[in-house]
Amino acid sequence: MSWRKDIDRILLPQNVWQEIVAHCRRKVAGDFLPDESKVNRAFGILAGVQAGRELHVRRVLPVKRNARNQEPLKSFMDKMMEEHAVPSTTPLDKRGWITDPQEFRECLERCNKDGLSIFGAYHIHVVPWEGDPLRDTPTRLDTLLVKDSKMFSFIISMVDIEKPFMRAFYEGRIEQEAPIVIV
Repeated sequence: MSWRKDIDRILLPQNVWQEIVAHCRRKVAGDFLPDESKVNRAFGILAGVQAGRELHVRRVLPVKRNARNQEPLKSFMDKMMEEHAVPSTTPLDKRGWITDPQEFRECLERCNKDGLSIFGAYHIHVVPWEGDPLRDTPTRLDTLLVKDSKMFSFIISMVDIEKPFMRAFYEGRIEQEAPIVIV
């Protein structure tokens, strides 16, 4: 199923939001699970059901394994970073998470089994940039990576770890934001 770009809103249950926030805070703090990539950034998948022009999030699937440094994904991401990434304090080779294909397949199978559809992926922005102090919008790179996916890019601002918030953009396009309502 592909999501229309004209979704009116995304309903996110409070307990799911709290699970996402806990995941983000744990990763930023460097508290890693035994089988988790040791990267201080949180990434995950959001799934649920569509009802008319609303998306109802039912499940968060935090992803654990980063395939960023495995070929051929490494060469692809290195090229994308060199061509499109904005300079930051984080080195380019430490940026650009790629979910392990086997882990993604497991998430997809779990969602299919439960009658849920994947809406998109979330990731966090932590470092404030000049001109973008909240880091709550997708970067040019974020947009290019989700282009033509028919999915939402969920950006979680963790610049202030005590006041995180999330925004959703269809295919990472700023002009196609869908409001998130925590219920």
